[in-house]
Amino acid sequence: MPTRVVGVEEGKASATGAAIANGSTRTNSPVKAFPFRFLQLFFLFLLVFLGISLASLHTVKYFGSPNVAPQVARSIIRPCLEEPTSLERWIRPPSSLLHTMNDAQLLWRASFAPRVKKYPFKRVRKIAFMFLTKGPLPLSPLWERFFKGHQKLYSIYIHSLPFYVADFPPSSVFYRRQIPSKIAEWGRMSMCDAERRLLANALLDVGNEWFILLSESCIPLHNFSVIYHYLSRSRFSFVSAFDEPGIIGRGRYNESLAPEVNLTNWRKGSQWFEVNRELAVKMVEDTVYYPKFKKFCKPPCYVDEHYFQTLLSIKTPHLIANRSVTFVDWSRGGAHPAMFGDADIQGDFFRKLFESRTCVYNNQPSALCFLFARKFTPNALGRLLNVSSEIFGF
Repeated sequence: MPTRVVGVEEGKASATGAAIANGSTRTNSPVKAFPFRFLQLFFLFLLVFLGISLASLHTVKYFGSPNVAPQVARSIIRPCLEEPTSLERWIRPPSSLLHTMNDAQLLWRASFAPRVKKYPFKRVRKIAFMFLTKGPLPLSPLWERFFKGHQKLYSIYIHSLPFYVADFPPSSVFYRRQIPSKIAEWGRMSMCDAERRLLANALLDVGNEWFILLSESCIPLHNFSVIYHYLSRSRFSFVSAFDEPGIIGRGRYNESLAPEVNLTNWRKGSQWFEVNRELAVKMVEDTVYYPKFKKFCKPPCYVDEHYFQTLLSIKTPHLIANRSVTFVDWSRGGAHPAMFGDADIQGDFFRKLFESRTCVYNNQPSALCFLFARKFTPNALGRLLNVSSEIFGF
C-alpha cells in the first residue's frame, strides 16, 4: 500500500513537471496571449490613423487650408419648384439698358413676337418715350413734372452721341436710361438706324405697347393721363405719310428703288412718329426695303422723311392715321422748322396752337390733334414751367 501511494504522487509530480516544461498549463496561458492581442489592436489603430491622415492631406490639397471655408460649386440641377416662375425671364424688363449686342443681334432679338395674341399674365400696357438727342435734355425738368405719379405706365429710352455721359441723379426718371448708341447724321440712314435702335431696345420690354419718337426740343402739350388715353383708344398709329408731287416729294424718288418701291408707293412725311407694338416689330425686322433705301436714298433724298413712311404705307396702310401727333411749325420757311424761345411763350401762344387745328381721330373729326410740340429752346424752360399747370394740366 505505501508503495502504491508514493507511485501515484510521483506520477502527479512527473506529469506536472512535464506540463511546465511544455508551457501548456492553464494558469500561464493568459500571460502568453496578452502581447499578441495588444499587437493586433495597435496595428489596427495605426491603420486608422494613417487613413485619417491621408484623407486630411487630400482635403487640404484640393480645398485649401482647413481654416478657409471651401468653395462649393453651384449645382447645375435646378429644383422643380422653379418651373412655374420661369415665365418671369421672358416678361421681366431688362435690369439694365447697357448690353453688348451689336445692331444685327439687337434687331433680331427685338423682332421676336408671340403668335398667340392673348397674354397669359396680367400685362400693364406702357408708353415708350424714345428721345433721339445729341446729348443733354435741357427741358428734362418739365418732363420730370409730366411723368410724376405714373411710374408703371411708361418707359424711357435715350439715344445720344456715343461718347456723351449723362449726369442725371438717381432720383431722376432719366437716370441710366441711355441705350448703346452710335453717331446719327441728319438726312442719312444712320438717323433711321438710331430710330430702329431705340425701337429695338424698347421692344425688349414686353410691357411697352406704344412707341413715341421725340427730340430734346420736344415738350408735352397735355398731362400724362390725356396722352395715355388718347393713344390707348386710337385704332391707328400716328405716322405722317403722304404723296407729295413736288420736287421735295416725288422729285426725290430714285428708279433704282424698284421693283420693291415704285413711284406710286413713294411717300414723304414727318420724322416724328408714334407706332404700336405690331408696327414697331415691322420696322425693326425689315430686310427688304432697308438695303434699297440705304443705297439709293441719299441727300437731297432725306431718308428719315421717306423710309418708314413708305415702308408702313406698303405693309400696313390700314393701320396708320397718315398724320403726326407732334406739332412742328414750318410756316417760316427754310430747311428747318421754327424754334420757340422765352419771348415766344406769352399771351395766347398755346391757345392759337390748340384751337387752330382740326383733324380726324378714329375716323371722327377732332379738335385734339397734337400731343407734343417742338422745337423749344433751353431758355424757354422757365416760362414753360410757369405755365405748365395752367396750360398743360401738370
